[in-house]
Amino acid sequence: MLLARLLRGIIERGELTLIDARGKRHCMGDRTRGPAVTMRLHDRRLHRRLLLNPRLYTGEAYMNGTLTIEGGTIYDFLDLVGMNTGLSSIGGWDGRLAQVQKLWRWAQQYNPIGRAQANVAHHYDLSGELYEMFLDSDRQYSCAYFESPDCTLEAAQVAKKRHIAAKLALQPGMRVLDIGSGWGGMALYLARTADVHVTGITLSAEQHRLSQQRAIAEGLEDRVQFVMRDYREETGTYDRIVSVGMFEHVGVPHYRTFFRRVNELLTDDGVALLHTISHMDPPAATNPWLQKYIFPGGYCPSLSEILPYTEQFGLWVTDVEVLRLHYAETLRHWRARFVANWDKAAELYDERFCRMWEFYLAGSEMAFRHQGQIVAQVQITKSVDTLPITRDYMTEWERANTPARAGTEPRRLKSVR
Repeated sequence: MLLARLLRGIIERGELTLIDARGKRHCMGDRTRGPAVTMRLHDRRLHRRLLLNPRLYTGEAYMNGTLTIEGGTIYDFLDLVGMNTGLSSIGGWDGRLAQVQKLWRWAQQYNPIGRAQANVAHHYDLSGELYEMFLDSDRQYSCAYFESPDCTLEAAQVAKKRHIAAKLALQPGMRVLDIGSGWGGMALYLARTADVHVTGITLSAEQHRLSQQRAIAEGLEDRVQFVMRDYREETGTYDRIVSVGMFEHVGVPHYRTFFRRVNELLTDDGVALLHTISHMDPPAATNPWLQKYIFPGGYCPSLSEILPYTEQFGLWVTDVEVLRLHYAETLRHWRARFVANWDKAAELYDERFCRMWEFYLAGSEMAFRHQGQIVAQVQITKSVDTLPITRDYMTEWERANTPARAGTEPRRLKSVR
């Protein structure tokens, strides 16, 4: 069996037992050096499909129930594969196919305004009850910031907002633009903590509706405004611009437009903070399974793809911080919460959806643990002297704004149907 031969050349740490669709067992690896996992195939077509395009068909087969895991979970299987492959291709045609997919990424990531909104709706306009099942109480759907190993998800997400706010060097009364404002947590935090005026823009109808309700409920509607708007349609100028977890949806063909808009919208003494998933290896293509089922039009860039556009517009990159395992820990919490609410999610959607979501959360965690995914926070200004020349102001702001009991805000959100 060619698939078994391929896997034998990959699995060295831990043991993988493959039971093919004919019932034959193939053992590979060394269980004394890692975990032991059994994968069973229920469809003979997978013998060929997994060999030709494992990144697409592994997830599809697990979703459809034609690939099952015995003596463990899909998390265990992905962890085993990840620790053995690392940054390398899986083997066989996988490396060549990745190069072909890279050639097509401009077409996949072409996101004009209408298509961009449809792509956002595909993921973010799912039921609010789903996101309640695994996110923190503020529905922060981006990398948390774990200040200690025992930090809770709630505390880590508050720390993330505080960490980003410290880099914005905010002053009372400033005008702030939040590009990709999600369910409103960051905008409300900035207005509440720093007494600034925030405009949050999103393309998700579900997020927009809930964000507006939250602003009214907290009595912040005079300082926080949420609108359904594409960043390319925004006008005016802002003292600060923040974008958290949105740049992954821009698409490589639109990077120049994105940074041109940042340059146009930012005041001469303004500061922008870009928080995005990135990776430590050269430019590549989006995982085909993620592209098809989870984030159509999405892409996580390398830093070498971001920085050339700041250079083109004469923008100063005043600080870059790389968060490595913070997102792996965030995803660990999300997956555990989702699995604990599996039955509720199955009632909301179905078992196939639950397997898809489990594969998404587990696979994403493995990408940060084994495959070079990172989060980059890039601070940008238009003038060389906008900010202090040391980072002390960030540390001082974080310390001054750390509550005695971090992670206690805000209240649990209610679903908006």
